[in-house]
Amino acid sequence: VQLQASGGGLVQPGGSLRLSCAASGRGFKSTAWYRQAPGKQREWVARITAGGDTDYTDSVKGRFTISRDIRKNEVYLQMNSLKPEDTAIYYCNAVRGSATFWGQGTQVTVSS
Repeated sequence: VQLQASGGGLVQPGGSLRLSCAASGRGFKSTAWYRQAPGKQREWVARITAGGDTDYTDSVKGRFTISRDIRKNEVYLQMNSLKPEDTAIYYCNAVRGSATFWGQGTQVTVSS
C-alpha cells in the first residue's frame, strides 16, 4: 500500500488549501490526516471511516472538511480559514485490519 499526499503550500492567514491523498490499495477501515508542527508531536487532525463517518480534532472543527472519492480512491482535506498555528507537515494515514499505513508528508505553511 502506498499513500501519496499532495496539495500543500504557502498560504496567507484566512486562506484555503485542499490536500489530497491517493491510495494504491483498498479496503481501509479508516483514512485520516495527521500533522506535525516543528518541535511538536504528530497529532491527529481528521478521520473518515469506511462507512463515511467523519470526526475532527477540536481545533479544526468548522474550518476543515475531510471527504473522499471512492472511484478515484482518494481522500481530501479542505482547509479553510487557515491560521498560522495550522503550519505543519500533513500526513495521510490509512488503517486496514491490524496494519497502519503512512504517506509522505506535505508541507503547509500559513504566513503573511
